[in-house]
Amino acid sequence: MAEPHPIKVLLVDDQPMVGETVRRMLADEPLVEFRYCPDPANAIDTANAFKPTVILQDLVMPDIDGLQLVKYFRANPGTREVPLVVLSSKEEPVVKAKAFALGANDYMVKLPDRLEVLARVRYHSRGYVALLERNEAYRELAATQREMAAELNRAARYVQSLLPPPLSSGPVRITWKFVPSTQLAGDMFGYRWIDPEHLALYLLDVSGHGVGSALLAVSAGNVLSANSIPGADPRDPGAVVTKLNDMFQMERQDGKYFTIWYGVYHAANRTLAYCNAGHPPALLLSGGTLHSLEAEAPAVGMMPEMPYDTKSVPVAPDARLLVFSDGIMEIEQTSGEMWPWADFLALISSELARDGDLIGRHLDYVRALGGREVLADDFSMMDVRF
Repeated sequence: MAEPHPIKVLLVDDQPMVGETVRRMLADEPLVEFRYCPDPANAIDTANAFKPTVILQDLVMPDIDGLQLVKYFRANPGTREVPLVVLSSKEEPVVKAKAFALGANDYMVKLPDRLEVLARVRYHSRGYVALLERNEAYRELAATQREMAAELNRAARYVQSLLPPPLSSGPVRITWKFVPSTQLAGDMFGYRWIDPEHLALYLLDVSGHGVGSALLAVSAGNVLSANSIPGADPRDPGAVVTKLNDMFQMERQDGKYFTIWYGVYHAANRTLAYCNAGHPPALLLSGGTLHSLEAEAPAVGMMPEMPYDTKSVPVAPDARLLVFSDGIMEIEQTSGEMWPWADFLALISSELARDGDLIGRHLDYVRALGGREVLADDFSMMDVRF
């Protein structure tokens, strides 16, 4: 339990008799410290050194006008918020109004009964101590938030470091873009040559956002990248997704699940085997026709002992495959309506006919469509050329 904050009373008054009277009033009070300043010219320096929780200040003193000293106390950073009780020899409404206008908190005709002095000192000190404790709590909270933000930034950099470099040479070329909607995303994708003839590629999207979703995405991505799925041939997409479903049931993942599109390109016979578990369909432009590679299967983790099938399509020379998360097409427009799937397909079809950076153009388009720089969901897309 924290120690109670002491009450620290500073009296500024040129009359030593008043100083002694107030000292005696407070002498027997526990946790009350008293400091007397007879010279108003030293009042600010004394207050800065003593750090009072309440200031009692006379209004009639030689050399410095009492109301002017009130103004000095409120201009000084060290006493700007300290409760200030002005003392006067008589009740003067005009002077009282001026004192309050300059920042005084209270007014006493000196000197009242000891009980009244103690009551006002304790009342104002409690309020000021509460203010100090609140400010300290805010400072600690801000420091904690800065530390957490730094940790999240490090975690985000780590997650993005797991993404593969683009494939710029060989029989298959892959470019991609990943723009998380928050510091930690639930999207993860990758690709690797299983052997000289088989290229595996996947993109998964974990439900939700934040740390939990990112951890599950990294876990599943590491399993796929390391080919550590016992009992599943990595060249068989249905077998791989079936095993993932066994490994990542949502009741063991804090209620989280993920969608995934997993495909394997067989370079020798130019076929693409794939499995889609609740994920947006990949789009294959092959032989001048745009194929939607979808399947009616639930997301991974939602149904135990669920078998997933493998489908296969031929891949013509110069074919092109787009694999993406729903963040590139489930866009709430500035009108409040969702972007229709048919409009998305029409746009992609026109973009596939153009040269240049399709993914970059699409990112710019959906940002403008939704009227926001930071999208509501993670934006992940792979552009695969065969």
